[in-house]
Amino acid sequence: MKRHLVYLFAAVACLAVAFAALLITTRSAAPSTPSAAAPPALTVKRIFAAIQQWPRTLNAVGTIAAWQEVVIGAEIGGQRLSRLLADIGDRVEQGQLLAQLSPGTLEADLNASRAALQEAGVNAAETGRAADRARALRGTEVLSAQAIDQALAAGDAAQARLAAARARVQADTLRLAYTQVRAPDDGVISVRPAVEGALIQEGAEIMRLQRQGRLEWRAELPGPELALAAPGQAVLIKLGGTQAIEGRVRKISPQVDPQSRSGIVYVDLQPDAAARAGLFARGELLLALRTVLTLPETAVLLRDGFSYVFRIEGDKVRQQKVTLGARRGDRVEIREGLAADTAVAESGVGFLADGVTVRVAAASPNTPAQTATR
Repeated sequence: MKRHLVYLFAAVACLAVAFAALLITTRSAAPSTPSAAAPPALTVKRIFAAIQQWPRTLNAVGTIAAWQEVVIGAEIGGQRLSRLLADIGDRVEQGQLLAQLSPGTLEADLNASRAALQEAGVNAAETGRAADRARALRGTEVLSAQAIDQALAAGDAAQARLAAARARVQADTLRLAYTQVRAPDDGVISVRPAVEGALIQEGAEIMRLQRQGRLEWRAELPGPELALAAPGQAVLIKLGGTQAIEGRVRKISPQVDPQSRSGIVYVDLQPDAAARAGLFARGELLLALRTVLTLPETAVLLRDGFSYVFRIEGDKVRQQKVTLGARRGDRVEIREGLAADTAVAESGVGFLADGVTVRVAAASPNTPAQTATR
């Protein structure tokens, strides 16, 4: 019996030793789980809001149009258009030949008028000499008074026919000159609906000319704001994207449209290749200067319909709600919510959140703004 108990205790001891060895082996084989590493801090650049002088502006929309557009048409009808010497976009000078109409019978009519003028001149000379002789015999009995009066009347009639013949020559010369269509002023050809070979009627449009190549922006302003506009004010017109051109107010409409309740401000534009008649453009009239607090647009975060900046407090940032105003270039006006001496993150605000730990980069005036990096 004692022998059996000894065997039993020995077996239990062996099992305990084996289990302990297995447990140690399992623990040593299991991979160690590292502790979660803290995310690296963001690097931001400190910046302060700048106090600047910005002009007060009036925002407006309008259409770019030609300052004056001349319709160049045919002054005679029934002739064919033989040549077109200017195309759309061409710059032309005053008096330059733009189109040529076929003269047709106009040259023959002019030659006939000149021949009739020559004949009328001969007749006028002959009747004039006869009238002079009759006038010299007045008071004598060689010719009766009636014959003298008839000679004088014939001379006057011949002079009238001579004047009429001269007028016909002038008219036919002018009609022949009308076959040459010339530019009435310097400018740019904007439209050319005519086609070579077409039969042109009197008054038919051949092409259009933007006088002197000048363009203007016809800005629409609400009636109450028209009083703030004045001739000579500077204007900045945005053509889309980053394209912008400058202009000057030339005149203001004296009346307001009764339907839209808006008036027109006519702005002369600087010559620019990007401007085209018919373009819709937005712009602003620059009024008196005002003092504003500004930040780069990169320092402002738009989230959930509100605007925020991130104040730098030691090694943390705090989200601060602000109210924005006007924008000029890459800067934006801060109307409310920020003092001028408050340091904020310059860029990379999309990666920041309230209370996040950051590293503040050393300020360097010669270093351009950099986006916050991890």
